[in-house]
Amino acid sequence: QVLLVESGGGLVQAGGSLSLSCEVSGGTFRDFVMGWFRQAPGKEREFVRAISRSGFSTYVADSVKGRFTISRDNAKNTVNLQMNSLKPEDTAVYYCAASTAVGTSYDRSFLYAYWGQGTQVTVSS
Repeated sequence: QVLLVESGGGLVQAGGSLSLSCEVSGGTFRDFVMGWFRQAPGKEREFVRAISRSGFSTYVADSVKGRFTISRDNAKNTVNLQMNSLKPEDTAVYYCAASTAVGTSYDRSFLYAYWGQGTQVTVSS
């Protein structure tokens, strides 16, 4: 059974930074493309960032381009999301997800078979 556990959420003022981490167990981490999604109250879940199995390629949503960075450590089975210059509209529950799909842009939630329970990020104005 593949298990994803996020950590690092919290409350931050606009303009501040937060770092999220996701630890994966129960599977072969390097077999997964890893992604981060978020869901704000009353809105659909949306793609944030993804990273390829090797870490060489990354994918980014326009809304966070230049502010959020994704990285992975295949030795520690972790993926991280560094969020800088946070805005109130970044407030959401952030989810880590793992995909075994091949040859796609990885920005669609249906491509991801495994999900964490989410961590709350709140950005105050």
